This record gives sequence, C-alpha cells and structure tokens, in this order.
Amino acid sequence: MTKLTNDEIRQNVRSRYKQVAVQEASVESCCQTNIQATSCCTTSSDFNAISSKLGYSNEELDSVPDGANLGLGCGNPQAIASLKPGEVVLDLGSGAGFDCFLASRQVGETGSVIGVDMTPEMVSRARSNATKGNFVNTDFRLGEIEHLPVADNMVDVIISNCVVNLSPDKQQVFHDSFRVLKKGGRLAISDIVTTAELPPEIKDDLNALYSGCISGASSIDEIEAMLRQSGFTDISVEPKDESKAFIKDWMKGSSIEDYIASAVIKAIKP
Repeated sequence: MTKLTNDEIRQNVRSRYKQVAVQEASVESCCQTNIQATSCCTTSSDFNAISSKLGYSNEELDSVPDGANLGLGCGNPQAIASLKPGEVVLDLGSGAGFDCFLASRQVGETGSVIGVDMTPEMVSRARSNATKGNFVNTDFRLGEIEHLPVADNMVDVIISNCVVNLSPDKQQVFHDSFRVLKKGGRLAISDIVTTAELPPEIKDDLNALYSGCISGASSIDEIEAMLRQSGFTDISVEPKDESKAFIKDWMKGSSIEDYIASAVIKAIKP
C-alpha cells in the first residue's frame, strides 16, 4: 500500500469531521467506521447516553448548549484535569465546544478556555454554541494542533478527548503543547492507545479507520517516549480496561477491543 502523506491524512480527517459538524445530531459521529457502527461514534441520536458511558455526569450533560455534545470522544478529560478557578485551559480538537463549555464552568469568570480545531465548520458551530449558551470566557480558533494558534507560555492546562491519535505528527503535537504551557503547566487528556500490534488491514485502512480513532493510535511506550522527547516530566499513561466495553462496538465482530483501549494521559512541563 502506498504510504499516505501527512496532508492526505489531515484532509481525510477534516472531511469526516466536516460531515459531523454540518449534520443534525441524528447522524454519525467521531469514531464511526461504517454506517452500521455504534458507540463513541454512532448513528444514535442519544449522544448523552454515549457520553454517560465515557464518564460524564447528568449535571455536566445538562449544562451545555444543545448541539455542543456530538457524542465524540473516548473519555472525560474534565474528570482528570483538576481544573481550578482562574486557570487558562486549552482544548486540542475542540469540536462543537462540549469539553470547553464544561471547562468554562470550572475556571469561572476569572479563567478562560481556548478551543482549537482544524475544521472550519466545527469552529463555527462551537462559536454559535458559545453565543447560544452565553459563554463569554471561551475562544474558539481555527488551527492545527501541531501548530497551535496560541502564544508561548500562556496555558495552565491542556485537555483533549480522542484527538491526538488523529494527528499524523504526534511528536509535533506534544512539542507545541509544551511550548504553549506555562512552567508547571499540565497535560491531561483522554485518548486511544494500542495495547497490541494492530493487524495490517486495520492499520492501513485510512478511509474507514484513521479518522475513526483506531489506526492512528500509538502504543503506551511510544506516547511516553514522545512526551519525554518534548520535555515533559511526571508522565503517566494509564489504559482503562473498562473502555473495551464501548470500544468493541466500534467495529462489530472485529475484536478491535483486543488491540486498543482508552487511556488517561498526564504530564507536567517542569
């Protein structure tokens, strides 16, 4: 199989998420790999039920504007970020703004939340949701997570939900994350990791699986090495076995849960 360029991968991912952004809430979401798939990425209109499985409380789900939750993700970064009032938060791949709006409530009026997404339609949808929900401390910016439209040393916490695996240059994602964090700033993200070597037919299937949060995933050792290379310390990558319960539905009958898991990834900029 011909190796695809980084730009071809980005264009494929951007195209898939454009479709998600412009459709009504009853159509496919993030990691859907085919029209029959269900789960983190599903055809179900009940995205709150999906997000409940990922660890979001009913209070959190009821607190965001309609249309902000698209059923995307593989965890709840809010549960691991320990956000405090007054902090500056950056969400990598912010989509329609779901996690940004939850973070906004936690950092309060003295804090702020920046969402970065490379899909124009997602940024527009997030901005509309912010206006609809009267979120005045959120700022949604168009850009790639490898080259963040954010100044050096200005962010307290970086969150992200099942997005870094979509990048064809994860090392650069972590390099730029390190750049924008303040000294002592922290990375607290949920993402997919491989727990076994992916079969070639899965690893090489861009159209069905790279934009579906599967074939772009890295191993725990690879993620730890990339974070160290970027300068991070206090690195922790913890796969969650319970995530296999919803991951198995991403590709029914494929036993994909034997190869990947959702993980909590944490690190500090010293």
